[in-house]
This record gives sequence, C-alpha cells and structure tokens, in this order.
Amino acid sequence: MALADRSLVLGRDVHSGEVLARGGDPEAHSILQRTAFVPVVRLHETYHRLPIGLDEAEEKRLATRAVARLRAVNYTVDTDADFDTTTREPHYLPLGAQVAHLAERIREATTSDEVADVLTELTASHDGVLIALGEVLAATAAFCQDLGQPADPHTAKRLQYLAEHRLGVLWSDLAHTRNDLADRHQDHPQRRACTTEVGPGEREASAVCACPPPPPRLFTSPVGVPTAPAPAHPRR
Repeated sequence: MALADRSLVLGRDVHSGEVLARGGDPEAHSILQRTAFVPVVRLHETYHRLPIGLDEAEEKRLATRAVARLRAVNYTVDTDADFDTTTREPHYLPLGAQVAHLAERIREATTSDEVADVLTELTASHDGVLIALGEVLAATAAFCQDLGQPADPHTAKRLQYLAEHRLGVLWSDLAHTRNDLADRHQDHPQRRACTTEVGPGEREASAVCACPPPPPRLFTSPVGVPTAPAPAHPRR
C-alpha cells in the first residue's frame, strides 16, 4: 500500500467553513464514516465532510474523535490545532469484517460441505445475514415513510422494493447454490487441505509444501480480517 494512502488532511476549509477530510484508503474512509463524516464523490477525488447543521462544539468533538480513531491505527493525520489530540481510541473490527471473513473461509475451503456451511450463515431462513439485511431495509423504510419531507415516501417505497424483490432474488440464488453444494459432498479438484509437508522425494532442507497456490481474489474486500501466521513447514 502506498504511503500516501496512510496519510490524511483533516481541517476546516478556509473557503466554505466546512470540516473536511482528504486522503486515506478505504479503511480510513470507513473510520471517517463511522465518525459521522459524509463521503463526497467528485470527478477527480473523493473526500469527506461533517454533516450540515452541526454547531461548532459538535464539529470539534467529531473531528477530534476522527483524528483519535485514525491515529490509533497508525494513520498520519495533518489536522488543525482545534482538532489535535493525544487520545487514541481502541479499534474494534466492525460487523462487516465478520461477514467478510466468510469469504476467507470460502477461499480456504477444500470441499463442497465447507462452502455450504459458510453459505448457511448467509441464507438461513430465520437468522441468516440476508434475512437480517431485509429486516434492516424494512425498518429503514418504515422510519422514512412518515418523516415529513416530500421525497420520504418515495425513499421508503424504494427500500421496501429492494427488500422484497432484489434481496429476495439474491437470497434465492445463494440458497439454491448452498443446497446444491450440501448434497454433493465433493472435494474440490484443484484444492486440498495443506499438511505443511514437502513432497516425499524432496531432500532439500529449504523446500516448502507442494500445495498449489491459493485461488486469486475476484473482488477485494474493503475490510481485511487478520489471519494467523502460517506454521513452519516440517522437514521429512
């Protein structure tokens, strides 16, 4: 990762008076958003601002907290004196990181049963991730319905549509895939469990296990989950 991606500038804009944050990588952007900042996407850049309508004391509190959170995970933050702080907030993995870890389990899976177990967490009919997401959409739609602005009923209807139709298609396809894999009991032909052992005819002390390389990632998760270091390869 480029060093510039670990640096941000957070301060009050001299022209607009807004508190803005520029720079950083997706993890930094997530931290900003979890500290109330709003992303602004322009043609050549994306930056973040605090919500409109805050008083100066609240702006200072949120900006200072963002600096504390960013520096706690080793970002370099160039900030105004008003927002500077020596405080470091503990950083916990967000809920999204737990869901992203399911993808890591699928990448490491060697059998259809293992993948079916992971997909069950997404598709379980009572408390799966997608069912819970549908409840979030429905609850947000109900909140927006009577909020009072002219566009609010349209927003509510759109969210309800997503919950009932688009999310339902996603759930149906994944559930079908999960059920099909659960019935197969099949080893993946190009994957196998790593024994950390070298081949039986290998005599070189520096040899490593003969497992094939891991499959490439088709998508990059916005949040990574730390993994334990690989065990040392025993010599035979």
